[in-house]
Amino acid sequence: MDLSRSGKESGDIAIPVREVKSSRSGKESGDIAIPVREVKSSKSGKGVPPVVVAAPTRLGQASPAGWKRGVAIIDLILRICAIAATLGAAAVMGTTSQNLPFFTQFFQFQASYDDFPTFTFFLAGNAITCAYLVLSLPFSIVCIVRPHIIGPRMLLLIFDTLALALTMSAASAAAAIVYLAHNGNPNTNWPALCQQFNEFCPRVSGAVVGSFLGVLILAVLVILSAAALRRN
Repeated sequence: MDLSRSGKESGDIAIPVREVKSSRSGKESGDIAIPVREVKSSKSGKGVPPVVVAAPTRLGQASPAGWKRGVAIIDLILRICAIAATLGAAAVMGTTSQNLPFFTQFFQFQASYDDFPTFTFFLAGNAITCAYLVLSLPFSIVCIVRPHIIGPRMLLLIFDTLALALTMSAASAAAAIVYLAHNGNPNTNWPALCQQFNEFCPRVSGAVVGSFLGVLILAVLVILSAAALRRN
């Protein structure tokens, strides 16, 4: 400015006067600009230290695990019920036998399950299914502990389907023989055996009902396993 220039020429000590300008003018004139930090609102996000916010847990991440664990618990309970049903059916059929109180010198009227190949197949089918269900209990427990695991669930689905087919075929074949034993078939001269063997027929009928109950439980198990695998 003029004051500083005149002071230099006259030899006097000149007091430097520096104009206070904005940050833009300071950059253009070469003076040292005092840095000014602008404080803005939290909406802009500038000048505000970052805030670490924990990401909220979505409901969809925790819900499948709890749902599958609940399905696995129901699966275990139904397997125990199916074991009881198939074991009871096999035990009742295997111990069914009746001797009529009258007999002759050459004939004795007796009815036993092993006199009918269909009942023998019924006993074997239910025994195999019961043994499989007992062996499948550890896999069902694994599905409770680790609900997201796929291998044991897929294995249970496959063998449950096979056990369902075996038990259904055995129960259906036995039901046909029980129907003939109760009603007979006049066209083929098949008499109604239950009119004479009044203890044999109720026992085999109860065994068939228990087997069909096992079939129903196995069908529910297959549906539950398929639904649990579908949610993966």
